[in-house]
Amino acid sequence: METSPSRIRAILLDFDGTLADSFAAITASTNHVRAAYGLPPLSEAEVRRHVGWGLQRLLQQLAPGIPLDEAVARYREHHDRILLEQTRWLPGVTATLAELARRGYRLGVCSNKRVEFTRRLVGSLALDPAIGCVLGPEDVGGRTKPDPAMLLEGLRRLGVSPHEALYVGDMSIDVETGRTAGVPVWIIRGGPESEETIRQAQPQRILNRFDELLQWLPAIHPGNNPPQS
Repeated sequence: METSPSRIRAILLDFDGTLADSFAAITASTNHVRAAYGLPPLSEAEVRRHVGWGLQRLLQQLAPGIPLDEAVARYREHHDRILLEQTRWLPGVTATLAELARRGYRLGVCSNKRVEFTRRLVGSLALDPAIGCVLGPEDVGGRTKPDPAMLLEGLRRLGVSPHEALYVGDMSIDVETGRTAGVPVWIIRGGPESEETIRQAQPQRILNRFDELLQWLPAIHPGNNPPQS
């Protein structure tokens, strides 16, 4: 059964495909690795299909035969130089996050992206102070979604129970992660997976746009928001 929106106190968010269009940057860094080993470039559409499950899996699938440690190092060195320039916030994200913070929600980010990259990108937002935590695999012993460790750590840092939180993502992996953590998941359409795949994952709600969150999440009464730990 879905948690009533009136009980939600905190919102944890995926990053790639949910808050930002980072596919151009991911594609560029993937092709940088491939070029170093004589492989032809891939289209953004092809790379997009493999995003969301962590960098190692991405490179295992898209840079086959290349030593993984070398591929990861080349990718990260390149990505460090281009991520701010080639990442774009998705429509409605900045205004919606600002309004959710104004309404009293605690906000956090949980992404399989390397956490230093995610923190730099979130830090480029004027809303950075409203984001209570930004987590990546490095914060939970290298465990990536669908392992629930990142969400559970986010709940701990924001000081809420699973039933007082919501996880917002764009892929079936987000639904699986939330389900394992006991956190309801709402999906924003537009991710790399088909509508059928998303529906089969059975999120609690599917939204067309990020700003639709504001239609479902009213302002929190100050007396109903427990003190943050």
